Formats: sequence, C-alpha cells, structure tokens
Amino acid sequence: MPKEGFDYIIVGAGTAGCLMANRLSANPDKRVLLIEAGGKDDYHWIHIPVGYLYCIGNPRTDWCYQTEAEAGLNGRSLRYPRGKVLGGSSSINGMIYMRGQSRDYEHWADVTGDDTWRWERVLRAFRRHENHWRLDDPKTAPEGFAELHGHRGEWRVEQQRLRWPILDAFAAACTQAGIPATGDFNAGTNEGVGYFEVNQRKGLRWNTAKAFLRPTAMGRPNFELWTGAQVRKLRLLHDDAGLRCGGVEVLTPHGVEQPWLNAGGEVILCAGAVGSPQILQLSGLGPASLLQGLGITVEQELPGVGANLQDHLQIRAVYKVQGTQTLNQRAASLLGKAKIALEYALRRSGPMSMAPSQLGAFTRSSPTKAWPDLEYHVQPLSLDAFGEPLHGFNAFTASVCNLNPTSRGSIHIQSPDATVAPAIRPNYLSTEADRLVAAESLKLTRRIVAQPALAAFRPEEYKPGPQYQTDEDLTRLAGDIATTIFHPVGTCRMGRKDDPGAVVDSRLRVRGVSGLRVADASVMPTITSGNTNSPTLMIAEKLAGWLGA
Repeated sequence: MPKEGFDYIIVGAGTAGCLMANRLSANPDKRVLLIEAGGKDDYHWIHIPVGYLYCIGNPRTDWCYQTEAEAGLNGRSLRYPRGKVLGGSSSINGMIYMRGQSRDYEHWADVTGDDTWRWERVLRAFRRHENHWRLDDPKTAPEGFAELHGHRGEWRVEQQRLRWPILDAFAAACTQAGIPATGDFNAGTNEGVGYFEVNQRKGLRWNTAKAFLRPTAMGRPNFELWTGAQVRKLRLLHDDAGLRCGGVEVLTPHGVEQPWLNAGGEVILCAGAVGSPQILQLSGLGPASLLQGLGITVEQELPGVGANLQDHLQIRAVYKVQGTQTLNQRAASLLGKAKIALEYALRRSGPMSMAPSQLGAFTRSSPTKAWPDLEYHVQPLSLDAFGEPLHGFNAFTASVCNLNPTSRGSIHIQSPDATVAPAIRPNYLSTEADRLVAAESLKLTRRIVAQPALAAFRPEEYKPGPQYQTDEDLTRLAGDIATTIFHPVGTCRMGRKDDPGAVVDSRLRVRGVSGLRVADASVMPTITSGNTNSPTLMIAEKLAGWLGA
C-alpha cells in the first residue's frame, strides 16, 4: 500500500476503465490507481480474433456468469459472458465498431435534462479516441467523412480482412427486400446492409489495454495498476458534509488492502453492468429491502441500483446452402484447418481473422416503425449452440435482435460475500411488444432469404424450421432458440434529480455520495441501437473531459 493516497481510484480495467486511466494519469500531478479483478491480457487467444471461442466461458478471461432460469426463454438459463482480464469485455467481444443511432443520445438528453448527451455533443467524444482506416489517406475518404470520424485517437477501426460469396449474396438479398446498402453504420442512422468494421489492427484484436494503457499510461510514474485484485466494497465515510467515498477495500493475493483517496479525490466505478451495481449493493447503496435481507447496513437507499437491466436477445436462424463453401466445410478437415492457420500466420487474414459476425444489417420489424429496430449479425457458418462443433453441412446463420427491447430485468447480490456471483435476471421477452417483434423478425428473415439473390444457393431452413408459421409458434420458438448477444446495460442508470429510479446524475455522480461516480454501460438510461462497446468508451471519454482530462 502506498504511503500516500490516490487522486483517482478506478475500479475495473475494462473498456471504460482503460480509457479513464489513460486520460486521468496524463496529468502528472494526479496519482491514479487502476484495479482489475482479472489477470493480464497475455493469453494468446485474446489477440487472435477467432480466439473469442476460447475466451468466452474460460475462467482465465471470463467471469463465467449464468442467468437465472428465464420464463421468456421457456425456463432456460443462458451463459452471460463478461470480461475478467485486462481490457475487460473488449478482450473477448465481437470487435464490432458501432455507435448506435443519433436518436439514442437525443433520448438520453431528454430523460436526463442535460444537452451534453445530444448526438452532436457525444460525436466529439467518439471522434476524440477514434482512429478510422478511411482517414489513413484523407484524399480517398468520402466527402464529409472526417466530420463524422476521427483519425488521431487510440481506438483503431479497420475493415475486415475477408469476404464470403454467401454473405455477398445475403447482402444483395437484403437490398432486394428493401434494405439499402450502406458504407457507414456510424453516421447517425445505421439503416442498411454492409460488412461490419472492426476494432482490429492488421488482423489482431485491438483491445482497450493495447489502445489506452500501453505504452502511455503504464510508463507514467503517477500511475499504478493492480491485477488479480477484486474490490469487495467501497469505504464510505460519514462527516459533517454527509456521506462520502474515501476509498475501496480490495481482496488481493496478499490479503485485504485498503487504498484511500486524497482530499477531493474520487472513486470511479468502471466494473460494468454486472460489476458496478454489485459493488454498490455490497457497500450498502441500493434497494433497502434487498440489503437488509442480507444483513448489510443501508448507507443510502438507491432503489434503482441493479434495476433497469436491458440486453439484446438474438434469434438465430440457420439455412443450409448448396453450390458454395462456408466455414463449416472449409474447417471440416485437418488439412482445411492447417490451411486456415497458415493463411493467418502468413497474411493475418482468412477465418482466423474473423470477427464472430461479418455482415450486418439494420432495418425495421414493421413499415410502421419510425426507425430501424432490428439488427442482423450474419455468419458463414452454423452450429447448434455457441461452443459446439460446426455442422457437417454448408450453411449460414442470420441472427436478428430487437434493438429497443421493452423488457427490463435486474442484477441483485445474493450474499454479502463479493466472491458470490449476483443473480442475473434479464427478464427476456416479458412484454407483448418484445414477443411481437421476435415473431416479426423471424418472418422478415424468411422474406430476405426468399429473394432471387440467394436462389442459386437453394437455401433450406434448418432452424427454427419451416413447419413453424404462426405468430404463436414463432414466439415460442424464439424462447427456445434465442441467446444473449452480450450487451447488458442500464443497471445504474442516469436521470434527473426528481427521478427516483436514477442512480447517478447526468454527470455520473452517485446520488447522495460525494467522491463517487460510475462510468460504464450501467449508466445508460436505455440501450443503444447497436453493439455497446464503443458507446461505453464514449461515456468514459465524456467523464474524462468533465474531470479536466
């Protein structure tokens, strides 16, 4: 333990925490401590893009959470991956660069009463850390591109390094079904079909530890990083000014340590939509009935802590195809696997450079929708379940998710022991609106696959199966086959002063506790209309700016 305190203690060296550490430690007069429960990101499969298959479900890199049995999923429990390693979920996720839609942030501004969350304001934060491949040569970038994207930042965005004929055909089928082609999902409205851009550099995963910690932050004398250190709870102090956070209590390999804050310092929770509400509740900040039932002293009643959980639920449709090769066949033999490995070793391309999903599409579940409310992740492969072997026939998978679910779940601790996982209840498909979108999305997938562009491949629906036709059938099937797409948010949501469910204000300060903020996906009032990793970085960038970094 240092002889003096810290000006900032950041809990969680994941997507938000790495950026926060970089920005705040840039001031040599401020001492910054970054605490990570997981280990270093030195596992080789973190950095090879296809290695997510070996990182998710691996206790070396994943918290290995499970949801409670879900009524909307017909009693099933789902694996709930969250990164437990330097870089957090950016070390195990799908690498897709996606901001969401401008209307997401307009809504945040409305519900918080703070115009700093409007699209034109958050755009500056996105651009500050972005390093987009199209601006490597500004002369070749589309007109106006530099007004929307950045190039001098740490967060590298690149094209994917392979294409598949079956995915090109699916994209053409989308346009025939009325979904326009797009070259940029991140201009404010992501409607359209195209290949996803990814957070990679030359065929390697670009996680936030690479982007924001090395070599900059790690080389600064005012910066400390603790790995293998789990925060048990916050150190809350009562004084004449009220309740304040004075530091944290950490379980390390050396025992329990208690780094403390200098006067005027702050603890910043960046532990994610599962970890941040867990730490708050363990510290006596949360729903009084929950805490009292576990024998935890209520320091400040905040009923919204752990509530408002939102996630994107994907429904996976699988189609057998003929007359083309998919990864199922390409990786079926030892020789095929050897060729794939050699291609990656020589050129950093091929299937080992693949993000989990290559082609994306954003569209509407109904013509009456005012904006795109569906996202497709399309893959040139198929399997029964994540982690299972590929099928023995050529096929593609079209996964579709409802971007704006109305179902709300919760994350609540089950014990005062920080090493006991909280109860995760997403409450998927619990509203009629979400069940209707699920049925409509499966029908839309069928309409796309029926277009002429795919006819040459004679697609045959393998899953869920053409025998299921009614809305009732399709809704029940959605419960049987849907899985999380790993985007939990909202469990420490921000809001106005008069909003009883808000946990933090619009500047991310925890209500009723000075010296404590939350900056991660948990503060989102509503989930963004797309993948959530880059919006989480933007949130951290906003807070860093408010703190003068």
